[in-house]
Amino acid sequence: MRRVLLLLLAAALPVALGAPSNAAGVPAAAVAGCPAAPSGGASPRRLARVLGAGRDVWGERLLAAPDGPTLAAARRFLAPLLYATGPGGSRLTTSGVYYLPFTLPLSVGGDRGFGLHVADGSEIIVRRVGGPALSVEVGARGDERFGTCLARLSTPALADGYLPILQVAYRDRAGVRYREESFVGRLPRGRSLVSFIRVVADASTAARSTTVRLRTSAGAMLRRTVQRGETAELDAAFVHAGPRLARIGPDRYAAARSAVVASWARWLDGRASFVVPEPSVLDAERASIVQELEMTWRYSVGNTYEELSYAEALDVAQVMAAYGYGDVARQILRFAARQLPGRFTNWRAGERLVAGAQYFRLSRDGDYVAEETPALARIVERLAHELASSETGLLPRERYSSDIATRIYSLQGQTLVWEGLRDMGRVWAITGHAGFARRCGALATRLGHGLRRAVEMSARRLPDGSLFVPVSLFDPAAPFRRLTSSIGGTYWNLVAPYAFASGFFGARGAGAAAIERYLLLHGSRLLGLVRAGAYRLQAAGSSLSGTDQVYGVNVSRFLADRDDPDQLVLSLYGTLAAALTPGTYVSGEAASLSPLRGSRYRAMYLPPNAAGAAAFLETLRLALVHETRSADGRPSGLELAYATPRGWLADGKSTVVHDAPTSFGPVAFSISRRGPLVQAAVDLPASPSPAHVRLRLRLPRRERLRGVATAGHALPFDARTGTIDLSGETGHVELTAAVASRNGT
Repeated sequence: MRRVLLLLLAAALPVALGAPSNAAGVPAAAVAGCPAAPSGGASPRRLARVLGAGRDVWGERLLAAPDGPTLAAARRFLAPLLYATGPGGSRLTTSGVYYLPFTLPLSVGGDRGFGLHVADGSEIIVRRVGGPALSVEVGARGDERFGTCLARLSTPALADGYLPILQVAYRDRAGVRYREESFVGRLPRGRSLVSFIRVVADASTAARSTTVRLRTSAGAMLRRTVQRGETAELDAAFVHAGPRLARIGPDRYAAARSAVVASWARWLDGRASFVVPEPSVLDAERASIVQELEMTWRYSVGNTYEELSYAEALDVAQVMAAYGYGDVARQILRFAARQLPGRFTNWRAGERLVAGAQYFRLSRDGDYVAEETPALARIVERLAHELASSETGLLPRERYSSDIATRIYSLQGQTLVWEGLRDMGRVWAITGHAGFARRCGALATRLGHGLRRAVEMSARRLPDGSLFVPVSLFDPAAPFRRLTSSIGGTYWNLVAPYAFASGFFGARGAGAAAIERYLLLHGSRLLGLVRAGAYRLQAAGSSLSGTDQVYGVNVSRFLADRDDPDQLVLSLYGTLAAALTPGTYVSGEAASLSPLRGSRYRAMYLPPNAAGAAAFLETLRLALVHETRSADGRPSGLELAYATPRGWLADGKSTVVHDAPTSFGPVAFSISRRGPLVQAAVDLPASPSPAHVRLRLRLPRRERLRGVATAGHALPFDARTGTIDLSGETGHVELTAAVASRNGT
């Protein structure tokens, strides 16, 4: 759990950071020849009305559309993200624009290098903010910082939509056009990481010549003058060791680029794949995986947040295991285990047990269990000792979080330990550690009894039919009328979903339904994103709320367990539209809702963020592959394509999932639509065999299923939801579904 006081600053960035500026501190709109940027997103008055409503007004509008939320519709409400800030509203970079953390795919452990490539093309920084830097300048005298005028800057993008190769275009005040590309690789026989950069200047239609100048913070410089009517390029290698700057030829640049592309292709190929018929979603998926491979256990890179943030790193480990990167997940688990004894809390212990059990279920890695059993057994015995002396049936009080010293009976900490004991006990039962399995089972049962009593005494039923469960059990707490209007409400909104996703509340029962109702009616969400308050800066003119989709991982798990596909689709598109940068898919811990003064862009706090990338990946995966649990928490079945956007089954669209890890082994399926017929093929896992498997065809709302058949016999289906029951089928199943309009044609 990160420091929310800093998060609150981030949510009010329109005040904290001020207007965008060039290197001299001049507002961008005042730069010669730069038109004023149009206002982006909703007006302050409209935004205030939406935030004050308590409901997700914009999200409900998208849900009410004929075919539900779409990415294009979700993008209309808020300005794009571009700026990055640190503590106290400080800029992370000279221009204030966020950077991308480029490196080569390496092992998780040990130190590693990074090139921080600023997204506007203006700067490359070695390893950390404030480190050695390379600036890019253009213009007749080579004194116009690349990207200074945002109105003349293209949206930053990644090569092929997802590779860690930044591409951006710019036009200077004289009308000369430039294309810039940069990435991190190595020179032949070199050990140091190198930031390669290519700047192409097109003065073919310009009225004057131009100069491209690369200049390091140590004073080294490369120049290329391009005469009027000509086009030319400057290729350079910014070697991190030293650092030093060298001009290179086009062939060497191309060779370095090809090597980087091939290296990332090797890491991405042969893993689970979730191929969807929406290019932006697919690009964001692959770009987010690349970011996770770059950052691994790190909460962020290149700034003060580059450290292990315990619960968030273990969320990343679980997500990477679910995408087939078990090797990465295991190394994150190892690193976290080494840190736990010196940073022990019940919450962290529970999260470590949960993540370890999830990794085993998806990988069946018996060596991992053998390696980790001694350390995990010590965690269990420490928890057992605490429970043995408990008069409440709960684990003892502990700090609310790292930055709130109040000691509480933590709802999220207790439920995660309960879940972790239960899940790890089953892992030990499968792997032949019967004694440890019985020990975990007995402790989980005892803690579960205590938790049920505590929740019954602490929860409050509200007149609107919702259920409020405080995160501080046994301590009187009034329900929050608006969650993000106080620090307490903001914290609740970030941490309570850990408990709701644990399975303790029985996801499809009345209690969980009432909890979800509380979230929806009391300001928990905006465009399907997690809200976070910024009330402390209200007097300075800030909005009342920001977003913090870092903590959307467990909200998405809860929504999938609840079988609320429309809300899950809303979260998917809300994240892509408003919590990730367009074209490069970077997230921060928190994001402002209003643009900066004089700009059409919003800002993030200390990007990039590994947990933010994990939230998008987890939401996408749950839309396509979701495991159900029995009443005692055992994996029981599979729900396939249960929460896909309805547009993905329009005529001519197809979705393919290949080798997705599950508790029952890898699953694969494809769905394609041609006219009135939908063809689907499913490879069902069989070790162990799931008790039930269901495939859902979420057709456009004007259509319905008319019939489903496989191998000459009909399959049962629910015409209302488009859900097909494949329970009892084995191996490879092919089916054809007939589609009709709702009016019967």
